[in-house]
Amino acid sequence: MKKIAVLLTSIATLCIATPFAAAQESPWLVRVRAVNISPDNKSDPVGGVGASDRLTVSSKTIPEVDISYFFTPNWAAELVLTYPQKHDVRLDGQNIGSFKHLPPTLLAQYHFTPASTFSPYVGAGINYTRISDVNLLNGGARLENHSIGGALQAGFDVKLDRHWLINFDVKKVQIRSDVMAANGAKLSTVKIDPWLIGVGVGYRF
Repeated sequence: MKKIAVLLTSIATLCIATPFAAAQESPWLVRVRAVNISPDNKSDPVGGVGASDRLTVSSKTIPEVDISYFFTPNWAAELVLTYPQKHDVRLDGQNIGSFKHLPPTLLAQYHFTPASTFSPYVGAGINYTRISDVNLLNGGARLENHSIGGALQAGFDVKLDRHWLINFDVKKVQIRSDVMAANGAKLSTVKIDPWLIGVGVGYRF
């Protein structure tokens, strides 16, 4: 009878503990960040080799939401989302117009110490940028309407409790587009290739 009582107690304890453990190990994590976009601005000279005039794209700070799913405690996938962002474009320091871009990014992440309060991670993936509302040189130039490139990431989470955390994140994203004249001639290649430095909060369900 004592053995049966111990067995029943163990089973009851396991049944009570399992939902709590499952709640702690939810695979879903949502973060909200404020992100500064800082373009590299290494565009090709307008007019070809030897020319000095270069296109530059403005920096800005944007809101960002990302959704992560943990396949294991260490491995996760992260989808980074925002809304279309407007950037000014300058040629040799003079404003020549603007464009908008929507840059969703999908990353595979490795979390080194997922059970610790301080949890660093690295990631790599792909970025697809949709370019729209292009207005350059009063319609005298246009950009290709999309860009596909790589993305690298590093950051860390600091857990406040079972659900809430603070996040710091750095990404390097490849975003490029050819600049075309109205007659179809290529004027330059805009190499935005921004650094994205973000800080925010997260919630683990």
